Amino acid sequence: MERTTTFDGDPNIGVFARVAGDIAVIPPEAPEEFRAALREALGVELVVTTIQGSSIIGSLVAGNSRGLVVSGLATEEELKVLGKYRKVMSLSETMNAAGNVIMANDSFAAVHPDLPADIASKIGEFLEVEVIHITLGGVRTVGMAGVASNKGVIVHPRATAQEIARLEAVAKVPVGTGTINMGSGLVGTGVLVNDTGYIAGNATSGFELGRIEDVFGFME
Repeated sequence: MERTTTFDGDPNIGVFARVAGDIAVIPPEAPEEFRAALREALGVELVVTTIQGSSIIGSLVAGNSRGLVVSGLATEEELKVLGKYRKVMSLSETMNAAGNVIMANDSFAAVHPDLPADIASKIGEFLEVEVIHITLGGVRTVGMAGVASNKGVIVHPRATAQEIARLEAVAKVPVGTGTINMGSGLVGTGVLVNDTGYIAGNATSGFELGRIEDVFGFME
């Protein structure tokens, strides 16, 4: 199975899509090659929509098998599309790029350290997870600096031992460091993963793919 793809030539596939369990939210202009790669690698149903009229879905949506948290600037029509597949929560605060500021699976959500505590608490209640405020290797946009499934979590290579230990305590799955697309530490921008499989940007090296497979338990 092919383990890499692009979004119309761009290897930063995590910017344009968000995987939450058995669904992947993608923009209408997603090429058929990209759609087919997600279906094959992840076994997902594709949810096609913009968010606030934009195609950068990965930056504006976060979630798990229970719900999706989206930018408060999403339109009623966009929310209606998402609502067919998950319950939806809108972030109406100024820090509303949900995909950038939240990394979640079915047991935890890691959020931007400056996200207000009351909003973080609401996210935890909504997704039914434990929430922690954290940075990853000095990066505050944790949704770009890491990516999680229910099998593992991969984070920025500069993440400290303390940060990794905090994540392991709430995630209760292996947490490891890695890179994508020939050395980028913003792993959330270049890999999409669920419990079934993964797909990475096509600039990702064989070594980097091996690390992803190791952390998420997909070694063949």
